[in-house]
Amino acid sequence: MSHASSHPPVIVGAGPAGIRAAQTLVRHGLRPIVLDEAPRGGGQIYRQPPAGFQRPARALYGFEAARAQSVHAALAEAQSRLDHRPAHLVWNAGPGWLDVLHEGHSQRLPWQDLIVATGATDRVLPLPGWTLPGVYSLGGAQVALKYQGCSIGRRVVLMGTGPLLYLVACQLARAGRGQGVAVAAVLDTASLGDQAAGLPGLLRAPLTLAKGLYYLAWLQAHGVPVHRQVRLQRLEGQDRVQAVHWLDAQGRPRSLEVDAAALGHGLRSEAQLADLLDCRFEWNPLNRAHLPVRDAAGRSSVAGVYLAGDGAGILGADAAELAGERAALALVQDRGLPGDAARAQVIEDRLRTQLKVRQGLERAFPVPVGWAAQAPDELVVCRCEEITAGELRQQIQACGIPEMNRLKALTRVGMGRCQGRMCGAAAAEIMAQASGRPIDQVGRLRAQAPLKPLPMALQCQPAPQEQP
Repeated sequence: MSHASSHPPVIVGAGPAGIRAAQTLVRHGLRPIVLDEAPRGGGQIYRQPPAGFQRPARALYGFEAARAQSVHAALAEAQSRLDHRPAHLVWNAGPGWLDVLHEGHSQRLPWQDLIVATGATDRVLPLPGWTLPGVYSLGGAQVALKYQGCSIGRRVVLMGTGPLLYLVACQLARAGRGQGVAVAAVLDTASLGDQAAGLPGLLRAPLTLAKGLYYLAWLQAHGVPVHRQVRLQRLEGQDRVQAVHWLDAQGRPRSLEVDAAALGHGLRSEAQLADLLDCRFEWNPLNRAHLPVRDAAGRSSVAGVYLAGDGAGILGADAAELAGERAALALVQDRGLPGDAARAQVIEDRLRTQLKVRQGLERAFPVPVGWAAQAPDELVVCRCEEITAGELRQQIQACGIPEMNRLKALTRVGMGRCQGRMCGAAAAEIMAQASGRPIDQVGRLRAQAPLKPLPMALQCQPAPQEQP
C-alpha cells in the first residue's frame, strides 16, 4: 500500500545491510538519513580503521577484502545523495521518533519509514575467570586487530565455537607472525561429528565451505593446535589471565599458559531497537533466541519499520547486503514509487538458500549441550551487576519465577551497562535449566532505554520543526 511521506527514510546502521539499503534508496530517487554509531561505515564485519591507517585491505579483511572495499565504495559513491551521520548513537525510540546522541548532545529525530540494520554481537556463555583482565569476546579481539592493528596479547587462546572462532584465530596468527604474537590453541566445543553433520547445508555455499576448510588447514599447517569437542572449565590468573583449563574429547584435564583469551559461541542479533519500536517477537529455534518477526521483504509487524541483516536473524554479511537491498525495495514499493519486482524475487530466492546454509552452520557449531547444568554456582553470569549462577538458581527455585523479566526485577540481571547483551543469553539458559522449562518458554529480557550508556552531562535538544 502506497503512502505519501514528508520525511526522508531513515536507516539505522551503516554495515553491509544499511549501506546496501541506502544505495538502493538513492538509486530510486530518495535521499535517506543514515545514522551510525561508528565514525566510519562498514559495520563490525567491514570495520574501517582510523583515517591515515596504512595496513592494506587484504591484511585487514583477508578473503573478504574485495567485498569490504565494494561496500565501502558504495557508501562513498552515494555520499552526495544521502545524509550520512556517523558517530550518531540511537539510544531510544518510539512511534515516529528516535533519540540520537552525537558529541554529548541528544536530539529527537522524526521518522516515517525506518530501516533497522543494527547487526549482531557475540553470544557469550561464560566460564569461571571470564571477568579477568585479558579476556575478550571473539568480536572484541577482531575489532582490536582491524581497527588498530593490535593483538589482545602475545600468547592467545581462542575458545567457543562457530565460524568466527577459526577466522579470528587465522587473522591473529597471520598478523602476529614475526611480531612475537602466537595463537596458543583453538578450543572448539563442537565435535568433528557436528561439523560433518553440517556439511549438507554448507555444500549449498561451496565458497564459504572452502574458506572454512582453508582456515583450518592454514592453522594446522602453521602449528596452531586445534582441539575439538572440548569442555571449557576455567580461566585462571591474578592481575591478568594466565592459564586456561579444559577437558578434552576423552574427558582428560588439559591446561595451557596464556596471557589473553577470546570467547564466543556464535553471534546474537542486536534486536533491542526493534523491541523499543514495539515490533512483534517470536521464538526462533535456529538462532536460539526471540527475534523480531519480518516477512520475506523485511517488513516488520509495525507499519513503516523494515528489518534487515543480522539484527533480525543471523545469516552473515553476504545475506545482510541482500536483505538491506530487499528492505529498501519494499520501502520504495510502499511509497508508491516504481520498484523492481524481478530483482526482489531474485533476492528472496538467494536469501532462502542462505538460510539453508545457516542451518548447516548451526548444525556444525551448536551451542554446547548441558552448558547451564555444568555452570558452577559461583560463576559470574552478569558481570555488570556481579550476579552469579547460584543467585539466579536460588531465586528461580525459591520464588517460582515464571519468566526472565521477573528474574531481572528480583536479581538485577541484565540491568547493567550492557543491558543484557553479554548476560542475557546465558541467564536464559540458566533459567531454563533451573526451572525445568524449555528455553523457548522462559521469555526474553525486554529492551529499555537507554540502549547504550549515555554521558552524565547529556544535553537534549528539541526536535527540529517541520517545514511548512
